[in-house]
Amino acid sequence: MATPSLPSSSRFDPASDLAALDDRFVIVESSLVVAGVDVTIEHPRSADDLINEADFDKDERLPYWADVWPSSTALAAVVAALDGAGQRALELGCGLGLVTIAALRAGFDVVATDYYDDALRFARRNALGNAQRAPQTRMVDWRDFPADLGTFDLVLASDVLYESHYAPLIAGALDATLAPGGRALVADPGRLAVPDFLAACAARGLVTRIAARIPWQEPPARQTIDIHEIRRPA
Repeated sequence: MATPSLPSSSRFDPASDLAALDDRFVIVESSLVVAGVDVTIEHPRSADDLINEADFDKDERLPYWADVWPSSTALAAVVAALDGAGQRALELGCGLGLVTIAALRAGFDVVATDYYDDALRFARRNALGNAQRAPQTRMVDWRDFPADLGTFDLVLASDVLYESHYAPLIAGALDATLAPGGRALVADPGRLAVPDFLAACAARGLVTRIAARIPWQEPPARQTIDIHEIRRPA
């Protein structure tokens, strides 16, 4: 398993991180329970306030990272039950860091990635507050996936298939980062890109199955969240 050499931007000073967020955002807290453990997530007061027309015009970017989504909560509960001692995990699209927190608490060494630098700042902040340690972080664009991340025992993603063109990108990211014998867990509430994603995984020799189906009935969300397990044969 290859260990990544992350760029200097992945290293951070907690004090400057906190100051950067406190200066720019109205921050609120959301409390939830994951696998019987209390978690407090700090996040911007309103994701709608973060919509930037220039970002959207450039590549249709929207600040989905700034919400706590049901799929991330469901995946965090699954990850919390794992034993990550001596193993490395990668999260694709970490957002506010809920799944990363669960992985850190489970004992994994974690690299958290996102397309927004502010998401990485919040993920570090929330991890320090809930897991008492921060993940390594790196900004990653799935369309130009870096070749130097290394490989991982566990790769995690939640609700990342909301656009059809993400299906081959996520499959390619898993193909690039799964260690031999490693697995990925992708939580999805039934997005339309799932069949194309599973087909793209199969074309790369990755083996897929539904490891769990989790009913979610917390208003206003009423859905079933599938936990897709993707393995690279040893």
